Amino acid sequence: MTAAEDTLDRAAAAALALAADRPWHDITLRDIALKAELPFAELYALASGKGGVLAHLSTRFDRAALGTVSADAASTHDRLFDAAIARLEAMEPHRFALIAIGHSEGVVVSALRFPKTARAILEAGGVEATPVRLAAMTAVWARTIQVWRDDEGALNRTMAELDKRLKQMAEQLSKIGAGF
Repeated sequence: MTAAEDTLDRAAAAALALAADRPWHDITLRDIALKAELPFAELYALASGKGGVLAHLSTRFDRAALGTVSADAASTHDRLFDAAIARLEAMEPHRFALIAIGHSEGVVVSALRFPKTARAILEAGGVEATPVRLAAMTAVWARTIQVWRDDEGALNRTMAELDKRLKQMAEQLSKIGAGF
C-alpha cells in the first residue's frame, strides 16, 4: 500500500465514522482530516473535497467485487451475482453512514458513481463492458442499491432483487444481440 492510499483509507474511515454521527452536509474535508489525524494539506493534496474521499471509498468497495473473480462460478450470471454481492458485503458494515451520505448527496450525485461500479462488476464477472452492457448493469446496480437501502435483513430481499434483475438483463441483452 502506498502512503497516498493509506492516507485516503484513513480519511475514508474517518468520513464514514463522521457520517454515522452527524449529517454529511455538515462535515467538511477539514473535519475528516482532523478525525483521521491527518494534516489537512496532505489530505487536500490527494482529495480536494469530500467527493474525492468518497471516490476512493467507492474504489475500495469496487476492489471487493473485483476480488471475487473466479473461474469456479459456472455461469456468467453467478459470477456477476457474486461480484455484486461481494461489493454489497463490503459496504454492509457502513450501511448507516453510506445511506446518510447518499441521502445528503442526492440521487443524481450518488448515481454518478454507479457506472464505475457497474464496470467493476462486469469485469469481475468476465463480461466485456460494452456501452450497452454497461448501461444495463448500471440500471441493475441502481435498482439493487435502492432495495439494499431498505433491506435490513440478511440481504435476502437485495439478493432476490439482484438475481431477478440480472436474469432480466441477460434476457434483454440477448434480444438485441448484446448478450454474453
